[in-house]
Amino acid sequence: MAKLAQEGGVEFINFLLAKTLPDVRAEDSLPKEANIHDWTFRDVLKLPQAQQWEWRTACHEELEALHKCKVFELTQLPPGRKAIKNRWVFDIKSDGRKKARLVAKGFSQVEGIDFDEIFSPVMRFETVRLLFALSTLEGWHISALDVKNAFLYGKLDEEIYMEQPECFKVKGQERKVLRLRRALYGLKQAALAWWQELAASVKKLGFIRLYSDAGIFVCRLADGSFVILVAYVDDILFIGPKTALLASKKRDFMTLWKCRDLGDCKEFLRMRILCKGRKILIDQQPYLEKVVERFGMTNAKFAQTPLPQGYNPVENKAQALPALHTEFQQIIGSLLYIMLGTRPDIAFAVTKLVQFAANPSQEHLNKARYIVRYLAGTAKYSLVFDGASNKGLIAYTDSDYAADPIKRRSQTGFLFKLADGIISWQSHAQKTVARSATEAEYMALSDCSRQAVWMQHVFKELGILQGPVPICTDNEGAIFIASNPVQERCTKHIDMRYHYVRECVEEKHVELFWVPTNENPVDMFTKNLGHVKFLRF
Repeated sequence: MAKLAQEGGVEFINFLLAKTLPDVRAEDSLPKEANIHDWTFRDVLKLPQAQQWEWRTACHEELEALHKCKVFELTQLPPGRKAIKNRWVFDIKSDGRKKARLVAKGFSQVEGIDFDEIFSPVMRFETVRLLFALSTLEGWHISALDVKNAFLYGKLDEEIYMEQPECFKVKGQERKVLRLRRALYGLKQAALAWWQELAASVKKLGFIRLYSDAGIFVCRLADGSFVILVAYVDDILFIGPKTALLASKKRDFMTLWKCRDLGDCKEFLRMRILCKGRKILIDQQPYLEKVVERFGMTNAKFAQTPLPQGYNPVENKAQALPALHTEFQQIIGSLLYIMLGTRPDIAFAVTKLVQFAANPSQEHLNKARYIVRYLAGTAKYSLVFDGASNKGLIAYTDSDYAADPIKRRSQTGFLFKLADGIISWQSHAQKTVARSATEAEYMALSDCSRQAVWMQHVFKELGILQGPVPICTDNEGAIFIASNPVQERCTKHIDMRYHYVRECVEEKHVELFWVPTNENPVDMFTKNLGHVKFLRF
């Protein structure tokens, strides 16, 4: 070693490099498809020539689509204006197609100059599940399509300039910029511009937007037949009892924009849709498996419940390290998407941990990984809607008194079932401290009744008669307070908004029923249950 140091030269330099850097093989330095959304165009240039050609082809297809839609024009940047930047975003679709998208870096836009309003409505997950359940009960057909480059149809009122895309600048005009005429992915107002274009166009086709959910449209004919259109950005569903009418409206829609006809619905918002007779099964298994793989839990020991029985997270007094903070938020974000889509069984665990996302501890991160381990072992679980059951809408609600050891607030949970499958669920900490278990149950009952009334509005706008919604709870005291508008010494302080349930009972929007605690499935939305009791629900 001493001799090598004295002689110096290439051998000594190589020795030092070998000590400071790991031995990385050429194939290990290639960008990983598991992190494809983090790729830049420079990562594509590291790939073998054959793969580079595939991704360059995808980029050319994207630019060709932009040119056909007249999204931008090449021009000089006016004095005093600043061009926003852009980047390439890459993805591999579920059918194996390679997709490249040019995305504007909207964070560099200036409010009042580059954009004004940006809000754009989208449909709710629970509305889609409700429609799936109704489809099994009523025998409706579900067909899907995908609008290609949807945002490009939105017209811009603002004057926006953008730099030319990396590695695709026009030869001899590299200093020029792009004046955007139509919306581009990444712009803050892009979603709103597309939504306005979509709403105006489907109105011409005879569709009327629902007030209860802005992402649902209904077209009714004089003979009573109808078609329901569900829109989530560029993912579109057509639902209805008559296949001929459904196909006709679908063709009319496809004449407006360039679309990809997906036929019978097999996937929607990363939810896999499987039809078996009068049953519809939905799950997120492909996405879930990607999450498990991404966080290195593929070969981990499976957990039997989302969190250990009786576990209560405690606040982190120290400052979280940046790496831990980032990883925790990535895991929790992925778990939230899975929970909101098809996995009500992790609702309590995820909402409990998400409260600590601002400053997580190592213990919080370990428990987030614990939930991933549970999902890895239950990846094949799915929501099942059975039309043959002929079961209507029913709700269950529960609370756990003073469940939060930090703020001493109770936990509310409720769920709604239709066609014997869960279509809506919620688990959250109550806004104020309850003075008794009965008061906590009463507050949960009120929250559940609000959801029931909203669902009645959806049914009404769809033209379906829905009577009073039965709500089951395991607290007779809460039922008594909700059914008898009297002021007792122990209840006169309850916030006025929670008495909304009394009005719902009086006007026959809901009916209240008692159910034994051990038969109330919402128990798993209010606390961490043991393996035996958890499996029972």
